[in-house]
Amino acid sequence: MQAWQVHENGEPGEVMRLADVPPPTPGEGQVLLRVRAANINFPDALLCRGQYQVRPPLPFTPGVEICGETEDGRRVIANPALPHGGFAEYALADERALLPAPDALDDAEAAALHIGYQTGWFGLHRRARLEAGETLLVHAAAGGVGSAAVQLGKAAGATVVGVVGGPDKAAVARELGCDVVVDRHAEDVVAAVKEATGGQGADVIYDPVGGQAYAQSAKTVAFEGRIVVVGFASGTIPSPALNHALVKNYAILGLHWGLYNTKNPELVRHCHEQLTELAARGVVKPLVSERVTLDGAADAVQRVADGRTTGRVAVVPENLDKGATA
Repeated sequence: MQAWQVHENGEPGEVMRLADVPPPTPGEGQVLLRVRAANINFPDALLCRGQYQVRPPLPFTPGVEICGETEDGRRVIANPALPHGGFAEYALADERALLPAPDALDDAEAAALHIGYQTGWFGLHRRARLEAGETLLVHAAAGGVGSAAVQLGKAAGATVVGVVGGPDKAAVARELGCDVVVDRHAEDVVAAVKEATGGQGADVIYDPVGGQAYAQSAKTVAFEGRIVVVGFASGTIPSPALNHALVKNYAILGLHWGLYNTKNPELVRHCHEQLTELAARGVVKPLVSERVTLDGAADAVQRVADGRTTGRVAVVPENLDKGATA
């Protein structure tokens, strides 16, 4: 089979190499999956760089989120078991963690419903307890993680303010349903958010960026607001001023979704049921902006790493993504 492999750490476009390798052999409790679509996530770039919290042995195949097909024909969503990731024709996954792919979504959309939407659901509902009528601010609202939070926030009845970088991404954020869109390249984010909220600030802030975005969050969070920290796509990990959180009465909440797979896997399944229902109703639909064939994976991962994409980019081996199966 063909698979992308990383033999040394570095930038994805430089260290990912397409090779012919034998299909992986499942270990105890694992299953072999034919990859129907692999969604590209920012952690894939971090894996290539050797900067992710999980460091698989070299060489490894990146790709942490797929829609695959079991040997008995079931269409499923899975997080591949590294080092046998999803940017390949076949991948391995833990059998007990397989989730049924929603019939309402095609392969690329189904693959994209997993990590980003689970993170959004846990962040907004489990951690921040977002309520209808509240204001939600989403940084990088046109990106893969941010676009999921926008849709989930609207589904929860929140007023959504999306912060983006550039007019093209602003257009995408509006199409996603943002009530207010702030272009950080052309506007003062803090002033724009305060104006949009009548000076009150945002009740919940969803931050997958860190760096300057977090500094803006601290200045725009409302009384008794909640800042949900889900990642550091900017490359800069902020150091929160806890005295500021104290005097302004807001909470800083961390979210590492992967922990739920080990600490409370049943809650992951419950979340998937909720997301599947929302997808069936057409309330949420992953924004897959681009589908590339397997040979274009390295370039696509690099573009995601560089912040040059909107929504999700999916790798579809052999053009298999022909819609949902019956």
